[in-house]
Amino acid sequence: MKHKFTAIITAIIQKEDAMFVALCPELDIASQGDTIEEAVTLFFEHASPEEIKGNHCNCSSS
Repeated sequence: MKHKFTAIITAIIQKEDAMFVALCPELDIASQGDTIEEAVTLFFEHASPEEIKGNHCNCSSS
């Protein structure tokens, strides 16, 4: 049986020079992109479910 989980995490997005940086302080993961959308997409590609579950965030599973 496959389980799914829900996590509430923070995304702080800042413009740094010509790039956008997405930072999640709970997971200590950051990514960057030419657009806000790219920075956030890359963030989610690099934040694995195992990392999210293993850190101190507001997670629930079902």
